[in-house]
Amino acid sequence: MSARRPELSRRGFLTGSLLIAAGSVLTTACSTDPSGGSSSGAKTTLNVWYHAYGEAGTQQAVLRYAKAFTKANPDIAVKVTWVPGDYASKLNATLLTDSAPDVFEIGDFSERFVHGGQIAALDDVYGSAKSDFNTNAISSVTVDGKLYGVKMIDDVIMLYYRKSVLSKAGITPPTTFDGLVAAAKALSTKKNKGLFVGNDGMGDSPSNAVWSNGGDLVTPEGKVAFGSAQALEAITALKRLHDDKSLLLGFTTDWWDPAAFTQGVVPMQWCGLWAMPAVQSALGDDFGVLPWPAFKAGGAPVVRVGGWTSCVNAKGKNVAAAKKFVQWLWVEQSDLQRDFAESYGFHVPPRTSVAASAKKLSTGAAKETVELAAKYGKHNPGTWDTAVSSTFNAAATKIVGGQGDPAALLADAVKKAQSEIDKQLGR
Repeated sequence: MSARRPELSRRGFLTGSLLIAAGSVLTTACSTDPSGGSSSGAKTTLNVWYHAYGEAGTQQAVLRYAKAFTKANPDIAVKVTWVPGDYASKLNATLLTDSAPDVFEIGDFSERFVHGGQIAALDDVYGSAKSDFNTNAISSVTVDGKLYGVKMIDDVIMLYYRKSVLSKAGITPPTTFDGLVAAAKALSTKKNKGLFVGNDGMGDSPSNAVWSNGGDLVTPEGKVAFGSAQALEAITALKRLHDDKSLLLGFTTDWWDPAAFTQGVVPMQWCGLWAMPAVQSALGDDFGVLPWPAFKAGGAPVVRVGGWTSCVNAKGKNVAAAKKFVQWLWVEQSDLQRDFAESYGFHVPPRTSVAASAKKLSTGAAKETVELAAKYGKHNPGTWDTAVSSTFNAAATKIVGGQGDPAALLADAVKKAQSEIDKQLGR
């Protein structure tokens, strides 16, 4: 689910919390003053944080799940706290206080939570279900052989294209970067551009470029890898899209929203599976999906797999109850996992058996996207925090803008990024 469209709800609990016990909503509560569960008879009250999802109905869904949990576990009350605005900053600040949540979700998993002792290992939560989680879902939360979160949803990001527009222009959906450049240029007109990857003209394209040429960003051991010859070659080649002036820049919404695509402003856009219901509503079957193409023959196509992960506060007072909640909801309740993935935008359940039973993901372009994720999915490294990613993206932006020697820019970024990662890992 996209975290980038925080639409305010009229139902009024975005700025606070709801306390739930024994299957009922008891009261509203200030998000900075956790309530006890004594009035309901519960022995423990969990504070569970969610960011303000943009998809309609998600708020009501997580409340419904909490009510179902407390009905099954009347000794544990759940306070659902819905957090609007800059969720990451608010979470990071609150984790340093006594008001820190017992359970919270994070976007791209970050190892710094592990190295800071802020999240608990959850190997015991998985049990025999571990083998049912897809490879990305397991590898993305694994640090030093232990599992530190349970993936809630996979957000798959790929290329959308208009079938009719490409067909009319005699263009085959591109399977190499050369093909993508040629298609974007051929599809650009005086009024429209051929491709939208983000308002800054970059989006995920630098990391996609590295992966698509057989390179990597950071090794599992924490060594910066984006300074390789493959990475330099692919990032430098992105300049061609800019030189051709075939990229849409400065649209009213960014790449995560399908409006540029559905309104016919571009015939190709990098966007997420979450947007597919809106795309289908606007275009019917007149669209297809593709991975970011291989840089060249022998390279690897790429789809990015992000999403949200449920974690337990290792420093909280209710670790056992928090683990029970996470296990109940994100490991045991396949029907709720399926509902969360396909009823509020489209997302892929991390459990393979649940994904296979999700009817809305079993046909057409949605099914193709699920298959692309399984075959070509890449997730950002656990050390890919803001400091590291910003350093990389800044260098890539200068390279495609012709602002210096590409090799020198990338080498400097490698040094800075490695210093930041070493700080994360305490080296």
